[in-house]
Amino acid sequence: MTPQEFFKKDRFADNVGVELIEIKEGYGKARLVITEEHLNAGNRTQGGALFTLADLALAAAANSHGTLAFSLSSNITFLRSSGPGDTLYAEARERYTGRSTGYYQIDITNQKGELVATFESSVFRKGDALPFAVPL
Repeated sequence: MTPQEFFKKDRFADNVGVELIEIKEGYGKARLVITEEHLNAGNRTQGGALFTLADLALAAAANSHGTLAFSLSSNITFLRSSGPGDTLYAEARERYTGRSTGYYQIDITNQKGELVATFESSVFRKGDALPFAVPL
């Protein structure tokens, strides 16, 4: 099983339209094309869509070591609005990895490379083996 096949099992992210486009050790990148269905009442991208985008990139990076990881705490800061037709990218980078915990920072940018939001999260590694290996 490939990492992409594994993360396709994230039914919520899949239903939202988030696509995992890159995974390597300690790194994950995901994409979301914003449509009318992603908008809040103010006609801007709803915060939950951005959180879901960042969360899938985080999941890829945190699980890239081959053991199941779960988020302990996450925080998002919204910096710029987006709307229909925008393509957003979330890039998760590992900043710390310990025996059972890790810390990640995720930047969400638009198709112009402008920073839309920042996201940070700490994770707990449960130790359960995953059915895929990430090439180094």
